[in-house]
Amino acid sequence: MESTRRLGAWVSELDTPDAVRDRLALVLLDVLGVTAVGAAQPEQRALRAAWRAPDGPAPLIGAGRSVTVDAAAFLNGMALVSLELDEGNKYAKGHPAAHGFPAVLALAADLDSTGADTAAALLAAYEVASRFGRATALRPGAHPHGSWGVPGAAAGCARLLGLDAEQTAAAIDTAAGMAIAGHFDSATTGNPVRNAWMGASATSGLAAARMAAAGMARNTGTAALSLGTLLGSFDPGELTADLGTRWDIQHGYFKQHASCSFTHPAADAVLALRGEFPGAGITSILVESHALGAGLTGTDWTNRLSAMFSTPFVVATAALTGRVDPDSALDDPAVQTLAQRVRLVAADDLTARLPAERAARVTVAFDDGTTLTREVPNPVGDADHHPLAEDDLVALLKTWLPRQPGLVDRAVAVSHELPDLARVGDALRGLAGPDEKELN
Repeated sequence: MESTRRLGAWVSELDTPDAVRDRLALVLLDVLGVTAVGAAQPEQRALRAAWRAPDGPAPLIGAGRSVTVDAAAFLNGMALVSLELDEGNKYAKGHPAAHGFPAVLALAADLDSTGADTAAALLAAYEVASRFGRATALRPGAHPHGSWGVPGAAAGCARLLGLDAEQTAAAIDTAAGMAIAGHFDSATTGNPVRNAWMGASATSGLAAARMAAAGMARNTGTAALSLGTLLGSFDPGELTADLGTRWDIQHGYFKQHASCSFTHPAADAVLALRGEFPGAGITSILVESHALGAGLTGTDWTNRLSAMFSTPFVVATAALTGRVDPDSALDDPAVQTLAQRVRLVAADDLTARLPAERAARVTVAFDDGTTLTREVPNPVGDADHHPLAEDDLVALLKTWLPRQPGLVDRAVAVSHELPDLARVGDALRGLAGPDEKELN
C-alpha cells in the first residue's frame, strides 16, 4: 500500500523531463507504426468488421476511422501486439508500452488533452508498467501480457484525468487486481486470445482510472495478492526504487523481426553468418539460448502466431531468406525441412547473464563438414547493445506498410510534435489514415 501510495503521488505530479523526451518520441513512433502494421492484417480487418464499433473520438490507427474510446483502446492494443513487432523491455520482462499506450492515446483523443499532459501520461504508463514488471515474478508458464502491465494503463489514464495522488494510487491498485492469468502456451499454440490480453489491459486500465475518478477505488495492497499470491511473487520495493532518477523507457528494445524477442538473438546470429555460408547445404543448426527462450521448440506451427513463437521457424526463415517479416511464408517447404534440423537447448552460461543480456549462441553445420558459430549478447534493437535510431524505425515501418508511407510520415510528425501541441485530438485522429476502401 505504501509503495503504491508513493507511486501514485509521483504520477500525479509527473512532467516529461528533457532527458527522456527523445526516447519517448521513438517509443511512440514505434507504437503508432506497429499498430498500423497490425491493423492492415486480414484478421484484424475481420475483427473490426465483427466488432461494429460506433463512430467516436478515438482513432483506429491505420484503419481509416475513429470509434468509441474503449473500442479503440482494445482494438489498437490487439493490433499493436499481433505481429510481435512492438517495443519491449528486458528488465520489465515484457512490453510496458503496449500495456498502456493504447488506453492513453484513446482517452487523450477523447479529452482533447494538451500535448504536455499526454506525453506525461504516456511516460507514466510506461514507467509504472515497467516497475510492476520488475516487481512481479510470474509463475512458470504464465504469459506477461495483460497481467503486471495493467497498472501502467491505469496510471497513464489517471494522469490524463488529472486525478490527485490518492486517487491515482487507488487507480493503480485497482488495476493490479484486474490482471489476466494467461498461459504462455496460448502463444506457442497460436491462440489469438494472447493478443486480446493486451486489449483487455487497455480497457481495464481505463476502467480502473474511471473508478478512481468516481471515488469507488481504494488502495488496499491488491498487487501483493493478485500478482504475488496468485500469479507469482511480488516485491513492492521495485515500485519505487530510484523513482524519478531511473527511466526504464531508455533501456527498452525495438524489433526488426516479426517474432518473439527470445528468438531474435538467434536470428541475428544466423543473419550475421549468412555471408560466410559455403556452397554446401545446411545439415543442422544448434541454438543455445537462456532458460527463458529455451522452450520455443515447436516445429509444427499452424498460423503466424505460433510460427512467431517457434525458434526453428525463425532461424530457418532467417537462414534461407535473410529476413523474418510479417509476410514471411509459413508454408515454404524448404523452411519446414530446415526447421526440423534446428535444435534449441538451454545453456547455463547464457542464463546466468540474464537480465542484462538475452544472449544466444548459434552453430551451423554443413554437409561438407564446415561449421560456423556466432554468439550475440542481445538482439539488434536493444538500447544497450545495438540500438535502432529513428531512421532505422522509419525504414522498417515503410517496408512493412508499403501502401501507406504517408501514414508513417504522419506518425513521425506526431511523435515529435505531441509534447508541444495545444490539443492532441485532431493530430491523433489523423493517425487513422485513409479509409480502407481507398486503399483497396
